[in-house]
Amino acid sequence: MSGVIALLASLSGCVAVVAGAAGAGTVAWVQGRLDAALDAKFDRTEKAANLAITQLQFVKISEKKDARTAILTARTAEDKKVEIQILSVGEAASRAQIRVGVFGDQALSLAVLDKIKANL
Repeated sequence: MSGVIALLASLSGCVAVVAGAAGAGTVAWVQGRLDAALDAKFDRTEKAANLAITQLQFVKISEKKDARTAILTARTAEDKKVEIQILSVGEAASRAQIRVGVFGDQALSLAVLDKIKANL
């Protein structure tokens, strides 16, 4: 995953795409948001995201969920807002979209994604 971080950090544009990155079909950094396709069912990914929030010691502020979408909102110890949106994209696939703060935090977003993937 360090190669992904180096690649993303080296790109100065608004969009970076990495295909086939460590358990995810596609990972993209788009205007301050990390977007990752995951090979896991929606419910499993949503549970993994909730566990990641606990493991990273974030304070969970809210959770909104229906059959196809979950939006988890938390805050870091530095009071940065972390929003994780999980989307169902098929029977065995989901998408995680992570935004930290208003403008995004690439390193922290990747750390959250790594925790989610480790919990799958």
